[in-house]
Amino acid sequence: MHHFILSHQDSGFISADVGDNLTLQCSYEEREDGMYWYKQTPGQKPQIISVTYKATKSLSLVNEFKDNPRFTGETKDFVSHLNISDLQLSDSATYYCIKSNFYVFEFTEGVTVSVKGSGSNIQAVVHQSESIQPGGSVTLSCTVHTGTCDGEHSVYWFKNSEEPQPGLIYTHGDRNDQCERKPDTQTHTCVYNLSMERLNRSHAGTYYCAVAACGHIVFGDGTKVDSEGN
Repeated sequence: MHHFILSHQDSGFISADVGDNLTLQCSYEEREDGMYWYKQTPGQKPQIISVTYKATKSLSLVNEFKDNPRFTGETKDFVSHLNISDLQLSDSATYYCIKSNFYVFEFTEGVTVSVKGSGSNIQAVVHQSESIQPGGSVTLSCTVHTGTCDGEHSVYWFKNSEEPQPGLIYTHGDRNDQCERKPDTQTHTCVYNLSMERLNRSHAGTYYCAVAACGHIVFGDGTKVDSEGN
């Protein structure tokens, strides 16, 4: 079992296992009148986890998180701590802290948490074409096996790099024609491609595909793109 401690400066992507513990930290300034934690699962509307008001300086969990003993939090010395214990597959999402100052809201970069475990019957694997030349092109392919899950699924591409930017870069809203069902089984296999041309430094980073199905989301292992052609 691992315990991860992440500050809002650690924007990016982490992979954790079911049962791990996670602490998210976000600092705010005395002039700011509130701080909020949000959870964003691709394909769903953002969920507010907690509220911290300047007047009380205490973190209050809200909605379904208030009654979930795995979620706890505290605020100390203008640092908000959100603890998630015994991580579950359903905790896979991007987490943001949001600061408010007279109704002006500032989003942090956010951290995307991928929880791996045996309870999922979905698999996602990312491959890329072998040779990448500066100024050339690359195609990333995501192979999705949906197991016995018989519902529709959506595919999302995330990028993690040193450049501050949104992590979610592209969405496949529907299945394409590159899907096949294996005979005599419920297993679906689909392939989704993401192509990039005229590569430059801004393309460098690690790319992940994510599959939303059966009520939760699964992230692929990711593949690294180096625009320098190394």
